[in-house]
Amino acid sequence: MIPFLDLKAQYASIKDEVDAAALRVLASTQYVLGEEVVGLEEEFAAYCGAKHAIAVNTGTSALHLALLAAGIGPDDEVITVPFTFVATVSAICYTGARPVFVDVEPVTLTMDPARLEAAITPRTKAIMPVHLYGQMAGMDEIKAIADRHSLPVIEDACQAHGAEYKGRRAGSIGVSGCFSFYPGKNLGACGEGGIVVTSSDEHARMIRMLRDWGQEERYHHALKGFNYRMDGIQGAILRVKLRHLEDWTEARRAHAAHYTSLLAGVKSVKTPIEAADRRHVYHIYAIRSRDRDGLQHALRAEGIQTGLHYPIPVHLQKAHADLGYSVGDFPVSEAAAAEVLSLPIYPEMTSRQVEQVAAAVEQDAYVS
Repeated sequence: MIPFLDLKAQYASIKDEVDAAALRVLASTQYVLGEEVVGLEEEFAAYCGAKHAIAVNTGTSALHLALLAAGIGPDDEVITVPFTFVATVSAICYTGARPVFVDVEPVTLTMDPARLEAAITPRTKAIMPVHLYGQMAGMDEIKAIADRHSLPVIEDACQAHGAEYKGRRAGSIGVSGCFSFYPGKNLGACGEGGIVVTSSDEHARMIRMLRDWGQEERYHHALKGFNYRMDGIQGAILRVKLRHLEDWTEARRAHAAHYTSLLAGVKSVKTPIEAADRRHVYHIYAIRSRDRDGLQHALRAEGIQTGLHYPIPVHLQKAHADLGYSVGDFPVSEAAAAEVLSLPIYPEMTSRQVEQVAAAVEQDAYVS
């Protein structure tokens, strides 16, 4: 069996480092925030090329607080895409604002800048592109439109640790960038975690307060805040993993290139494309097939696990029916949702495993 993801293999490769980091926190008794979390914040900010990083308990919380720091609230609109994980939209809803969707580009499946300006209204207060599957959106075009309308750009980089756009790291182009450390992410905690990066002193100060009950000093609550703090053990473990992230990223990129080469002759599937000005970190390696469900079933029968990211775009989710969208409103997102199939990809995969998966896709794509 070839798993979709193998966290046990990752842990085994860095077990001594991870165990020592966790034990260090236990001995210190700094279980919430503390020195290890501060260390992670400093190191991750430097990694992204940002001035500040504020660690929180989940990627969703990171998105929520970044929006609040940008002044988003009830009756506002925030433009994003429907082809994303639901947390992108949920975070907007948490502020009381309304999500407004624009469709994605057919190649990168990230926000289509050509459709963006038409969605801006007097109520629009922010734009939130999603760096999907590990590839950044077209930030120059998005930022130019945002600047014309004096709108902040908040990057949903929850799948894009280390991704680059024209040499700039994810999270460093907008007013803030938000990352998830869910265990399966390219940089994953041993539990939940998230972080906001920003070069704005004002935003950093507000987000630090909001994550810790709105207090700037103990028991002095200047804002109505939240309990969104990161655990000390997660901070320590993430510091260990951050030291390995670039090696892991290059392994992912090598596996992706191998897949793309092996599947080049399979006419019934489309492989992902890395835009010329971007560094794709392949959190997900998603192919497209018109018989996606049949192909997934055939691969499962051969012991190959796959994933669906994402089979129902957010505008068609029952939970968000109140937004008033319907089938046909975002055809590129809807077509992608019906066709994408995520193949196994993780740093510890062997070339032989990549070849086995590719061979099975080639065989099953024609018979499914």
